[in-house]
Amino acid sequence: MANHQHSAIKHSEHLLLDQPLLRLPNELLRKNFRSAHAVIDKDTTALKALLKESATAAVSGRASQPDVLRGLDAMLARMRGVKRKLAVHADEEARLHRQLDARVAHLDELYAVNSLEDVKYENWSRRRLDRLLADHLLRHGFNETASALAANRGMENLVDVPTFVSMSRIRQALLRGSVTEALAWCNENKKELRKMESKLEFELRLQQYIELVRTQSQPKLIDAIAHAKKYIIPCRSTQPKLVQEACGLLAVPPTSPAASTYAHLYRPGRWDDLAELFTTTHNSLLALPSVSLIHIALSSGLSALKTPACHVTHLESTASSFGQGVCPICSLELNELSKNVPYAQHTKSHVEPDLHLLPNGRVYGKQRLEMQARKAGLPDGVIQDQLTGQQYKFGDLKKVYIS
Repeated sequence: MANHQHSAIKHSEHLLLDQPLLRLPNELLRKNFRSAHAVIDKDTTALKALLKESATAAVSGRASQPDVLRGLDAMLARMRGVKRKLAVHADEEARLHRQLDARVAHLDELYAVNSLEDVKYENWSRRRLDRLLADHLLRHGFNETASALAANRGMENLVDVPTFVSMSRIRQALLRGSVTEALAWCNENKKELRKMESKLEFELRLQQYIELVRTQSQPKLIDAIAHAKKYIIPCRSTQPKLVQEACGLLAVPPTSPAASTYAHLYRPGRWDDLAELFTTTHNSLLALPSVSLIHIALSSGLSALKTPACHVTHLESTASSFGQGVCPICSLELNELSKNVPYAQHTKSHVEPDLHLLPNGRVYGKQRLEMQARKAGLPDGVIQDQLTGQQYKFGDLKKVYIS
């Protein structure tokens, strides 16, 4: 009975890692709907104005019959343009619905499996691992490899290749020193970024200003002043410090002895910061985790197995002989990877009686220390740390009280 309970699948816990699988298509559907709605609003307003103008001119006799026909042709052309734009949005909506259907079906397969020992669970897990690998590759810019993996495994609808390819293109443009594509993205998501109180657009506009000032060309400096009036100064209530520094930048060329005061603005590393800021903003907007899902899964797995004994100094040198095959964390493959993850969280506490604190920070029960000292043949009043081998006088220990 215990073994059966141990192998039973807790479906809700398994799917905690897969929330972005459904969340992202929903976010993209909302974005697509807003874009389509904006197209309808904009073009409907323009068409109504054209229709009213043509009708008024025709009734009043100010427009001849050919003028009225030309006006109708213009309205028809505009309506065809609206139809083409909405067709693009309809295709995108159909694609996202296909993605959702495929993803719901993929997650539903797990509910048909009740045991970890079922061969169906192994197949499902392998497919999920392929998804996590593709997600990791996309987040690190290996778009072609991720696309090839998705195509080879037949899981194009389970992997968000277009989203990450678009993000990667904008990120690479920033690293090359161009803000054009990032600003276009900000314009597309203007309302959402405003709700998030994102400073991405301001930072991009500030970088444009810095590059204009950096040239020290008179026409460019004039452009920089105009740019600052339009994009920088209006943000003085939300970014007062940066706005003041931007104003002072005009008087301090990058080659000036006083330029060290503005070194943080002139430094080339700002482009890397902008790329990171864009990535963070993009992921927040689309409700994506800040790191790849396989990183989260691996960290959780390592943390669940890790204990303080896995990283004792004298054990590290013997990991290959002692840990391999006994403790996964002590193995050569995982020991280094697990160093920065937290220890396993224990829900049950097993506290020895009469605890004492050693000078190295470790805590043991008095009875166990005395027993180990006798076995090791240590002199009276001397104890030894079981893990590190360090020896201390019993008088150097401090009694520990747990309330």
